[in-house]
Parts: sequence; C-alpha cells; structure tokens
Amino acid sequence: MEKVLVTGGCGLIGQHICSGLLKKGFEVIAIDREESGYNEGKLHYSSVICSPTDKNAIAEVFENNKIDIVIFAGCTVDNDLGPIISDEQMNESASVDKFIYRYALTDENVKKVILLSTDQVYQFPKSREPIREDSDLKPITNYAVMKYKSEKALVSELAHHKETICCIIRFSPVYTLNFTDNLISKITDPKDGSYFVYGQGQYGFQMCCIHNLVDFILCYTKIADNTSYSGVYNVGDKLPTTAADIITFMREKHRLGAVMQKQPAGTFSKLKGMFSTNKDEKTNYRYLDLSKVENNNLLDNTKARKFVNFRWDIHNTK
Repeated sequence: MEKVLVTGGCGLIGQHICSGLLKKGFEVIAIDREESGYNEGKLHYSSVICSPTDKNAIAEVFENNKIDIVIFAGCTVDNDLGPIISDEQMNESASVDKFIYRYALTDENVKKVILLSTDQVYQFPKSREPIREDSDLKPITNYAVMKYKSEKALVSELAHHKETICCIIRFSPVYTLNFTDNLISKITDPKDGSYFVYGQGQYGFQMCCIHNLVDFILCYTKIADNTSYSGVYNVGDKLPTTAADIITFMREKHRLGAVMQKQPAGTFSKLKGMFSTNKDEKTNYRYLDLSKVENNNLLDNTKARKFVNFRWDIHNTK
C-alpha cells in the first residue's frame, strides 16, 4: 500500500483529497494546523497537527514513515485563510516551501510530488483564446504571487532530482455544494456587499468544482509512472459558470437575498473603475476582475483530460 503525505490535508481542499485517496486504497498522512474531523477515524488515515513552521515535527514525519507521494495542498486559500493574503502569510509560505521541498526530494522513497497552484499566475489575454500551460505569466494578487514563488521554489529544487515525477496543478477558484464563497464573490458588489448581475447574467467565470480537482489528482497518482508525465496541468470545469447559473444555484440550494440587475452604460470597460479603487480588491484572491467578464477566458485543460473527464459542475456538485 502506497503512503501519501498531504500538507494542508485538513483544509477544505486537502480533506477532500485525503478522502479520495483513502477510497482508492492509499494510506494517508495529513499535516495541518488542526484536524477538521472530516477523515478522522477512517482506516489508513492519520494526521499530524502542527504549525507549518514546525520543522522538527515535519522532519519526524519523513523520518518515521516511508512516504511514496507528497501532495502540497497547504496555502491553497480555502476556509483556513481569509480572503486577503497578508505579506506575513506569503513570507511564511515561502519559508516553509523551501524547507519541505528539500526534505521531501532528498527522501529517496518519494517518487512523486504534486503541487497545487492557481490559474491566477497567468496573464489573462485580451482575446478569447483559451489559456494554455505555456501562456504568459503575470501574477497580480498576493495569493497568485505566493503560489508562483512556490512553483519556482519547487522547480529549483527539482533541478537536483530529475528522476522525481512532478506535477504542478493550476486550478480555478473552487466550490462545492456547501462551499460557495468563491461563487458568491462573482455576483457581489465589493463596495456595498449587495448582489448584482449585468443584463441577463449570461457572462461566465472559470471555476473548478473540488471534485474535478480531486478526480485529476487521483488519476495522476495512479497513472503517472515516469517523468514524461511531469509538468504543469490546467484544471477547471469544462464550461464557464455564468452569473445566472450562480444566482439559480444559490436560490435553489441556499438562501439568497435580492439581486440587482444592472445595465452597463456602454461596455464593461467603463465600469472597471468601480472595482479598482481599493488595494484590498487586488490582493483579494476572490476579487472580481471585469476583464475576465468581458473575455470569458477559459483554461485549456486538454493535457489534464488525458487523465480524467471533468464531469462535475455547478449543476451536479455535491
């Protein structure tokens, strides 16, 4: 039985990854600040509760276990961190990354490493062309900068361990049936917190159902057996999630107050100034970027679809 170490394994995303791995017959060790209880008590599951800066506790995990696969799901910005990523959190993440990458990659038992990153590292194009793994990078939000630095630190360490299979996953903001913060942010006016939609709401956002993300990770851990599978993979839903979809979903599954219908006076471009006056809106990983509304940019996940068919969306999420 292969043993998988999941950092951030008790967070919103991490706990679903651990659950999926357990169902597929892996032994799982989760590292996080506190146990969520989601997988606690399950067969072949254990957790190590410690600060991500506790190097001794993390070193002990590697020294006392034969780890086959490491999945870095720490700082994926779920319900553990707030919507605004602080400089302190960024610095802490960078410090931890360098330490744990080096420890994991010098462990001769570790054959596979998976890092969860974000599609925010991309410079979103002005055209409607899909964003591919080799598209230009230009992280703007603090969250995107933090994850981009994490990617670079891993690639730098991998230069000394070319036999390790490595996957960097750039995925869109996640949601589940009950975790709707990322969805709600797309119809929330940051100035007064009211819900709104332009026109009929038939404009979309690239989102990622957590179960699509987990499905990809599970398939990659099973299938990728040599370094030809190493690289960057885009992961997101097949189709954009429209503002109208979000409103319908929230009304059917949750409580949703009044939604204002706004008619743009001209183009969306004239309205961008409404959302760019507050610095926090640019460092907020959920901030509403109207350039994405205009272009409906989608991630090209052709590479990832070789492993899995992305079957989940806002209509069937659980």
